[in-house]
Amino acid sequence: MAPYEKLHAWRECHELALAVYRVTKQFPDEERFGLTSQARRAAFSSAVNIVEGSARRSNKEFRRFLDIALSSLTEVGYTLRFAREAGLLPDEAWSRLSDQQNRARFLTWRLYISLRRP
Repeated sequence: MAPYEKLHAWRECHELALAVYRVTKQFPDEERFGLTSQARRAAFSSAVNIVEGSARRSNKEFRRFLDIALSSLTEVGYTLRFAREAGLLPDEAWSRLSDQQNRARFLTWRLYISLRRP
């Protein structure tokens, strides 16, 4: 098992990315290069930045990647909100994904804070 696989934040971001990929398959074809692509890239970015950061040599470097992951998670949240308000994402799916995004962001933030300690 790779070290990042032990991190709760990574697991939640990974599951969120998979869920975003699944739900965006239902978006219209004309959104493939727009909202679909944006949502997928942001969700994937949150998980992949934790992976890359965990391989860095210092906590300071790892925190920099966690900061990027947190930004990507915020982007995912807005992208999902926009999709819901544009009528592309049903309320139930949005609610589930929004909760998942909030958990991922909370766990990533807690990991970020924990690396500040000596």
